[in-house]
Amino acid sequence: MDTQVIELLGRSRLVSELLRAGLEVAVPARDRGVDLITYVDLESDVESFIARPIQMKAASSAQFSISKKYARVRGLILAFVWHLEDPARAVTLALTYPEALTIGDKMGWTKTASWLDHGSYGTTRPSQRLQDLLSPYKMTPSSWWTKVVGTMKRK
Repeated sequence: MDTQVIELLGRSRLVSELLRAGLEVAVPARDRGVDLITYVDLESDVESFIARPIQMKAASSAQFSISKKYARVRGLILAFVWHLEDPARAVTLALTYPEALTIGDKMGWTKTASWLDHGSYGTTRPSQRLQDLLSPYKMTPSSWWTKVVGTMKRK
């Protein structure tokens, strides 16, 4: 599959997951570091409107990366949609930028020349250690709600 197909499959999967979680989704007219905006409004039985920007990284296999450029987007969620070539294996991981940076620190990436010189680091072959560090970020409908809304209870 070409990269455009992977991107479309990833977006479709991500939107579907967000809607199943009881969240709403908007697509920005331009991609300036935010691929989707997920939100809840007053009709979602919450006390106030809440919105979170999402940067999606879709892949036919497993890939993970961090980049300093995303630090400036307040409240950004980095969503990694993996294994889109095999729907039975497909999984979505979602981290805030600080969570992703913590993973990078634990992996030693933030001390590499790539990070120091270019502000980014990534891998197309996540090690078992990295996969273990990322496992708490595998998403379900309830974990999506918590990631976006926090601990705010529905009315």
